[in-house]
Amino acid sequence: MSRLTQSAVWQSLTLLAQNIQGQHMRDWFKADPQRAERYTISGCGITLDYSKNLLNDEIKAALIELASQAKLKEKRSAMFRGETINTTEKRAVLHTALRNFSGKPVEVAGQNVMPDVMAGLDKIKSFVDSIYSGAHKGFTGQSITDVVSIGIGGSFLGPKIMSEALKPYWQKGLKVHFVANVDACHIQDVLAELDIERTLIIMSSKSFSTQETLQNTLTARAWFLQQGGSEKDIAKHFVAVSSNIAAATNFGIDEDNIFPMWDWVGGRYSMWSAIGLPLALTIGFDNFKAMLLGAFEMDKHFQTAPLENNMPVIMALIGLWYRNFFQAQSYVLLPYYHYLRGFPAYVQQLDMESNGKRIARDEEVDYDTGPIVWGSEGTNGQHSFHQLLHQGNTLIPADFMLPLRVPNQNRKHHAMLASNCFAQSQALMQGKTFDEAFAELQGKGLSAQEHECLARHKVMPGNKPSNTLLFEELNPHTLGALVALYEHKVFVQGVIWGVNSFDQWGVELGKILGNQILDKLEMPDSNLDFDASTNSLVQRFRDSTQ
Repeated sequence: MSRLTQSAVWQSLTLLAQNIQGQHMRDWFKADPQRAERYTISGCGITLDYSKNLLNDEIKAALIELASQAKLKEKRSAMFRGETINTTEKRAVLHTALRNFSGKPVEVAGQNVMPDVMAGLDKIKSFVDSIYSGAHKGFTGQSITDVVSIGIGGSFLGPKIMSEALKPYWQKGLKVHFVANVDACHIQDVLAELDIERTLIIMSSKSFSTQETLQNTLTARAWFLQQGGSEKDIAKHFVAVSSNIAAATNFGIDEDNIFPMWDWVGGRYSMWSAIGLPLALTIGFDNFKAMLLGAFEMDKHFQTAPLENNMPVIMALIGLWYRNFFQAQSYVLLPYYHYLRGFPAYVQQLDMESNGKRIARDEEVDYDTGPIVWGSEGTNGQHSFHQLLHQGNTLIPADFMLPLRVPNQNRKHHAMLASNCFAQSQALMQGKTFDEAFAELQGKGLSAQEHECLARHKVMPGNKPSNTLLFEELNPHTLGALVALYEHKVFVQGVIWGVNSFDQWGVELGKILGNQILDKLEMPDSNLDFDASTNSLVQRFRDSTQ
C-alpha cells in the first residue's frame, strides 16, 4: 500500500463511505432545513451550492484533514512564491503571476518576473489598439479585418473557448478564426474565405516547432505568397507567440511582433499570457484585462479563505471523495448557457492532462487519480445522456452551471433554462420511489401487472451527487474567476494525490512516435521496423497514396 492509502485519515474516509451506504440525501434535506445554506459558498461573482452531495460535516472535516496532511497550505504558498514545484521539468509554475495585480514581486531563481509580465501585457494592449485604430495595416495599406489564430492544445482551446463564452462582448470590425487540426480541410476552408490584404496570422508555439501548428502556419504562408504577398510582406501579416525568437524571425516575422512566453507557464495554463492575444483581439483589451482581474480575485480567495470555506478546495475534495471512495471514473460538466458550451472541453484538458498520472513522488500509485471529464450543454444533454445519469448504475457526479442574468436574453427563455437546470439537479438528488411511480400511474387504464411493471421502469434511485455554480452574470471578470477556480481545484487534487500536475510525458511520447512514423510515411521506400500492426497501417497508407 502507498503512504496515502495507509494513512489514518484515508482509512477513516473509507469507513465513512461505507457508513453512509443506504442513507439518502432527500432524508438529509428533510432533517436539516439549513443544509443548503450551510453548504454554499459565494465569492468572485460565483455561488457554489454543494449541498446535493454525499457529504456531511464529519466527512467534510475528514477530507479537510486529508488536505492538511498533504501540506496543501505550504504547497499552495510554494506555487505562488515561484518555487520549482514542477520537479520533473525543474520549473516554477507561475500562471498566477500573469494576473498578479497586487503590486508585489514574484521571483523565479531570484529574479522578479513581474516587470516582464507587465511589459508583455502592455505589448498586448498596444498591438490590440493598433489593430482597432487601423494603425497596423496590411502590405497594401488596408486595415486588418480577419485574424487566423493557429495553435494546438492550450494555445488553441483557451482562446477559442473563452472567445465563444464571451460572444456578447465581441468587438465590431474584426473576426477571429481558430485553427488547430492538422487536417488540411480545416485551414483550407478558413483561408478560402479571406482576403490576404486584410488578414493577420497569429502562430502560437513556444518552440516554434510544434508539428501541427508549424505545418498549418507553413500552409498559411504558402497561401499568402500564392495570393500575391511577398516575402517582405510577411512581417505585416504574421505574428508569433513564441520563446524561439530566432526561428520566428527566420520565418519572416518582425521581431517587434513576437510576443514572449516563459518556461514557468504550462500550455494549458497559458491563456493568461500572450497566448490570449487572439482572445484580446476578439473581446478588446479592457475585457481581456477584466478576465485577468477575475482570475486574480479567485487567486486571492484560494490563498486566504479557510479551507472549509474555500471554493477550489471544497470542489477538489468533493471530486476526490467520489473518485477514490466511490470509484466514480468520470464527472460531467453541464453548462446551462449556450456560449459556455465549450467549457467542458477546456476543463477536460486542464484536468486530464494535469492529473492523469500513475507516479506520485517516488512510487507508483495504488489509487485512482485524474477522472474522465466530459459534458455539453445541459438542455441538450437532458434529451440524451442524462438518462444514464438518472437511471444508470454508474455514479457520475455533475457540475451544473447557470448565469442568473444574460445580456439581451428573452425572460421566458431564460426562466425555462433555469427551471431545467434546477430540476435536473433536484431529480438527480431526490429521484423517484416505486410508490411515487406507482401512484402517478393510477387511473391510466393499466392492468395490475402492467401497472406494477411500468412503475418499476419509472423508478429513479436518486442520491446522485452534483454541484451547482451560479454566476451573477457571465462577464469577462466572472469567466476569469471560473477558469481559475478549476485550475486551483486541479492543483489541490494533485497535491493530495502526490502527482506532478504540471508535466505531460504521455503527451510527449505521442509526439515522438508521431514524428518517427511521419518520417516513414514521407520516405515510402524506407524499411518499416515498428510493431506488426503499425507496420501494416503505415504500409496501407503508403499504398493508398502511390
